Amino acid sequence: MTRLNQIIAVEKGVKSRSFAELTDAHQQLQKPTLLGGIARTYRPKDEEGELLPPESTRVQVKAEEVVRQTAQILTGLFDVTATKDWANCQAKADVVVGERVLLKQVPVSYLLFLEKQLTDLNTFLRKLPVLDASESWTFDPGADAYATEPIQTVRTRKIPRNHVKAEATDKHPAQVEVYYEDVTVGYWRTVKFSGALPAQRVHELQTRVQKLQQAVKFAREEANSFEVTEQKVGERVFAYLLDS
Repeated sequence: MTRLNQIIAVEKGVKSRSFAELTDAHQQLQKPTLLGGIARTYRPKDEEGELLPPESTRVQVKAEEVVRQTAQILTGLFDVTATKDWANCQAKADVVVGERVLLKQVPVSYLLFLEKQLTDLNTFLRKLPVLDASESWTFDPGADAYATEPIQTVRTRKIPRNHVKAEATDKHPAQVEVYYEDVTVGYWRTVKFSGALPAQRVHELQTRVQKLQQAVKFAREEANSFEVTEQKVGERVFAYLLDS
């Protein structure tokens, strides 16, 4: 028995050959010189006239024959595609992750869709923002975000001070130098917040999607091993189309 994966492998080649042959047939029908022919003979006006040999050009391309050939070409393509599509309606498999049957009896077409989506999802997950590893983070339900431990820092202000370098005397005023002293005037309490994810969570998500990708591929391979019933639809289609 032929299996679905064998039909899929053959279909591409059948399509390529059919396209090439159809292109050639189309080009032949666009050349009037190949479609035309002629036959002519010469008869002199009297017996003394010059005798000339007959001339003829055969018709090289006949539209009806090209149509029949086209029907033969397409019949094979119609049959192999029908066989694949009929089988796709029946070929199914379970998606199993570990011991868990995640999805039951999934058709091939959906497995192909799922495989494509999981590839895109895996790309998306690889670009997720990750929390800064230099900080210690915990989830804060009130802020609905990750937060660091509070850090207290000092706020200072420069206050001018006077330094008496020399006391005043009867003859000289006091010599005073102004300098500035940093004085604590308050305290900052800082908590950083982030909407990024812990690296462990990102790794966990990527691992899960990769396991599911593998399970979907296994399911697709299993579904593609379905034994197909060859469909013969092309002959019926062209029997109707070419009926004269």
